[in-house]
Amino acid sequence: MNNKEFTSELSRRLGYNTKYTSELITSLLSDITQELQESNAIGIQGFGTFEVKKKAERIVINPVTKLRLLVPPKLVLAFKPSPILKDKFKETFPYE
Repeated sequence: MNNKEFTSELSRRLGYNTKYTSELITSLLSDITQELQESNAIGIQGFGTFEVKKKAERIVINPVTKLRLLVPPKLVLAFKPSPILKDKFKETFPYE
C-alpha cells in the first residue's frame, strides 16, 4: 500500500476528504519526527514503540584485506511491536 492508497482508505474510513486526511497524516508524522529528534520514545497503544537508540562504536575487520576499522557510534531508530500486534501477525502468518 502506497501513501496515496493509505490516505484514500483512511479518509474513507474516517469520513473526511482526502486533502484533510493528508494534512492530518502530515501533521502526525511531523510531530512524531520532532519527538524522535528530541530522543523521546513514541508509544502507540496496540501498535508498538519507536525509540532512538545509540549503537556503540565497534571494530570491524575487512575479510579481504584483514584491515581493522573503527566504526563510530551512531543513533538508530528502533521499533518494538506491541504484544497485540505480534499476536495479530502470528494469526495472519501462522507458519512463519
